Amino acid sequence: MVHHVKTLADSATGLKFTESPRWHNGKLWFLDIHDKRIKTVDLSGSVATVQELPFLPNAFGLTPEGTFVVGDAFQRRIHRMEGTVLKQVADISNITQFCLSDGIVDAKGRLYVGDIGYNFVDPAAKPVETCVIVLVRPDGRASVVADRLFFPNGMVITPDGRTLIVGETLGHRLTAFDIQEDGSLGNRRVWAQLPSSVSPDGICLDVEGGVWCANPEGEDSVVRVREGGEITDRIRVATHAYAVMLGGPQRRHLFISTSGSHDPAEIHRNPSASFQVVEVGVPGAGIP
Repeated sequence: MVHHVKTLADSATGLKFTESPRWHNGKLWFLDIHDKRIKTVDLSGSVATVQELPFLPNAFGLTPEGTFVVGDAFQRRIHRMEGTVLKQVADISNITQFCLSDGIVDAKGRLYVGDIGYNFVDPAAKPVETCVIVLVRPDGRASVVADRLFFPNGMVITPDGRTLIVGETLGHRLTAFDIQEDGSLGNRRVWAQLPSSVSPDGICLDVEGGVWCANPEGEDSVVRVREGGEITDRIRVATHAYAVMLGGPQRRHLFISTSGSHDPAEIHRNPSASFQVVEVGVPGAGIP
C-alpha cells in the first residue's frame, strides 16, 4: 500500500520534540518535551499551548473526564491537573530508576507508566533488562505491576480493557499482559517478536488488532504489526519517528511524531520536530 505522508506542523510553529500524542475532543494533544509544555494541534495545523510545565515531562494520558495526567520524567513524580492547578499525586522515584518513559491512562483513570531503567544520557551506561511498569491509581497509590522488561515504552489497551500491550524498545518486541480487575498485570506473553531493525517506541492500535509502531532508528520509520509478528505496512519519513497515534474524525489519520535528533543539545540548537500525517484504511481503537 502506498502511503502519502503530509506535514501537519513543524518547528516553525515552535515544536521542539513531540511525544505521547493522544486524540481528544477533535485535537491531537501531546507533550512537547523539550519545550516543557502540553500542546494541541488540530487538523488545520494550528498549534496551541495547553499547559506550561515546571519540569521535563514524559508519560501522558487523559482521564475519562478529560483531565490530564503527566509525569515529571527525571524526578519520577506523577501530576494531575485539578482545575487550574497542577497537583502531585504520586512519587514513584523509589520504585523506578533514573527516568520515566511512556505511559497511558486507562478507562478507570489509572496510569500505567514505564521505566527507562538506566542513565541513558551517560554513554558508558549499559541498558538493563530490569525495567518495570508502575501502576498509579487515581488516589496516588502506586505499585510495580510488571518487571524484567527491556526499556518498556509505548503502550496500548485493547477496546475491551482486558489487554495491555507494551513496546519493549531494546527488546525488539511487543509484550502483552492480561489486565486484572484491580489493575495488576498477568499472563505475560510475547505478542510479536520483531526483527532487530525494529525498536518500537510509541505505538497505537487499530480495530483489526494491528499495532502501529514508531521505529526511530530504523529504515522503516513506522511499521504495522499483527499479533505473531507479521509486518503488514511500512512508512518512511524524512527524519526519525518517535510516536504514533490514530485520530481524526474517523480515527483514520495516523499522526507521526518526528525529529531529526533526540539529543537535547541538538534540539535546543536546531529543533527539527514535526507532525507528519497519513490517512490509513483501518481506523484506530482502544486506548490511547
